[in-house]
Amino acid sequence: MFFGLSSFLKDMLPKRLFYRALLIVAVPVLVLQLVITIVFFDSLWIKTNKGMTRALINEINTFVEIYDNEKTNKDELKNLFSLFLDLNIELINKKNFENEYTERWFSPIDRTLRRELKSNFNPEEYWFDTTSYKELIDLRIKYEDGYFKFLVPKDRVTSSSARIFALWITVPAIIMVIISLIFLKNQTRPITNLARAAERFGKGEEIEEFRPSGALEIRQAGHEFDKMRKRILRHLNQRTEMLSGISHDLRTPLTRMKLQIAFIKDKDLTKKLAEDINEMEKMLNEYLQFTSSSYIEKNEMFNISELIEQIVSKYNNENIQKDLLPRIYINGRKNLIKRFLNNIIDNSLKYGNKVKIKLSKENTNLLIIIDDDGSGIPEKEYENVFKPFYKIDKGRTESKSSVGLGLSIASDIVKSHGGNIVLGKSRMNGLSVKIFLPV
Repeated sequence: MFFGLSSFLKDMLPKRLFYRALLIVAVPVLVLQLVITIVFFDSLWIKTNKGMTRALINEINTFVEIYDNEKTNKDELKNLFSLFLDLNIELINKKNFENEYTERWFSPIDRTLRRELKSNFNPEEYWFDTTSYKELIDLRIKYEDGYFKFLVPKDRVTSSSARIFALWITVPAIIMVIISLIFLKNQTRPITNLARAAERFGKGEEIEEFRPSGALEIRQAGHEFDKMRKRILRHLNQRTEMLSGISHDLRTPLTRMKLQIAFIKDKDLTKKLAEDINEMEKMLNEYLQFTSSSYIEKNEMFNISELIEQIVSKYNNENIQKDLLPRIYINGRKNLIKRFLNNIIDNSLKYGNKVKIKLSKENTNLLIIIDDDGSGIPEKEYENVFKPFYKIDKGRTESKSSVGLGLSIASDIVKSHGGNIVLGKSRMNGLSVKIFLPV
């Protein structure tokens, strides 16, 4: 039960830090205002209105009692009540009130007035209307064969302090919420900037010198991120320099070996040695390609639909089918994306006859599906084939020309763009490669 309630609350609460912090600030303010408002209306406004209404009814009863006295000057009495008590009184010699009574249960004035009249008169002896006049209440009381019509100002039965109170309690709350919004925005902006910088750096983009800002803890996290970024860049530069040296040192003896085998008279031995040297060169080239730094190339906005069209047209193969959504633009490193697409299509053509390429867009993700009708890969090997230099005994990697880096390079490029690559079985009983890239 508690687990379900906890999950429900988590689903209801906002996900972003800014709105959660705003909720922490806004909820106590709103609850405090609600409590103060309830206390005010219950203990002050309602009771004050009740007392004012009761005083008005007592004045009306007093007027009726005095009016019954034969010695009283009727017109002078009306003038006195009108002058000193602000009551406009008129005696109408009609048995009925003329108008129908409309109850408004949602009006505080009507409820209070109805309650006090009911405690002093019978229901058929009174009638009132608070809507016909903007500032007056039309109140009628039975008297002999007619009735008295009292026009009473509304401020006689209600306190005007409620509006002032509402103004004073609302305006400061709005000001406090606005100040909180500005403060929270300034506090969450450094976290957003840090997350954006980490995302860009994780995708291999070149970012400028990161300047931490905000609270002490956020600054500390920013400084640590900047140190980590510099260490990674230093490591990548050292790796590039080391690989350049390895490439230069290994190519020289391989070239000498090629020249030396030309003098060997045994043709079979010469052929075997040449194949081994070619395989070593291919392995060296692919290894350098796999480990070369992708930070050299900068991101650009390009049409990936057009890029796939160009790649397919270069193969000039009728067995390649394509289903491409036109004009799909993506921000990335064009040459690297072209490289991993070539790797996957090459593998599909090498181990199958027919290839189908589909490009679609789902929400904020770009989906590329490359299916073939080859021998496929066992499901248990799906994760292993992404490891560098990994070969399986059967199926797609029987060829000696493969060094086991094609899918490793493809996976590395896709993940450097913030995407993902997934293997599965195609509808043509071959391998299906699904590539997800953020748009």
